[in-house]
Amino acid sequence: MASRRKEPRNIAAAQQASPKYILPKLTLVGAGPGDEDLITLKGMKALQQADVVLYDALVNPELLQHAPADAPRIYVGKRAGAHYLKQEEINNLIVDFAFSHGHVVRLKGGDSFVFGRGYEELAHADKFNIQTTVVPGISSAIAVPELQQIPLTIRGVNESFWVITGTTSSGDISSDVHLAAQSNATVIILMGVRKLPQISQIFAAAGKADTPVAVIQNGSLPDEKIALGNIHNIVERVEAKQVGAPAIIVIGEVVNYHPALRYALSLQQPQELAFVEA
Repeated sequence: MASRRKEPRNIAAAQQASPKYILPKLTLVGAGPGDEDLITLKGMKALQQADVVLYDALVNPELLQHAPADAPRIYVGKRAGAHYLKQEEINNLIVDFAFSHGHVVRLKGGDSFVFGRGYEELAHADKFNIQTTVVPGISSAIAVPELQQIPLTIRGVNESFWVITGTTSSGDISSDVHLAAQSNATVIILMGVRKLPQISQIFAAAGKADTPVAVIQNGSLPDEKIALGNIHNIVERVEAKQVGAPAIIVIGEVVNYHPALRYALSLQQPQELAFVEA
């Protein structure tokens, strides 16, 4: 286990800049899928008590107005292929601001612990004996399909759902996609739009060419877009609808329960649908 340093590099400068007593504290706050109303009440209260806010690219900027007027708002966003700051630099900023300002609210899209590197930041702060708190957020993996009225599980249809990253830290497609393609689970893939052709090939090779798919961009926001199709045609549907990142991919029979597809499904499977809804 790494030894803990008791002082950040700039603690002397921080003490000179702010003579008042400062309690270093980090709160990881999940901001939800995008709609500003989908942050939790506890997350809102944490923002209102922030001394500084470090926020990501997928955070709704309207949320920043809930922080105190004198609290600095620092953009540390990361998007596919465009990282404003490296993760190590963000980790160091958290520590430096905690000692120079006090309560750092680290505002992240979705949930901090679902492909948000939240634990890396918490663990780094812990090395400096900084008090840490986690406020869970509503993950886009669950909220975005729900807002499109796509249930992740339906009795009699599927028994589980998987949440997978489409792109690993090395830039490759996750090996778990191959495993998921062989299951009957609902598969939610984050950060995978650029890998959609490969993902489609993997599922087609597993005999899932006719499996329904939804690709949803900017879920919960006014400019939300959705493409519906099957594994064999979803790439073309996404291109036709001009759906791009950030988006989530939902693969599985539950996509057939989207409002645009329900009527056709009820004609095809009236007895099964009645059983599910009973």
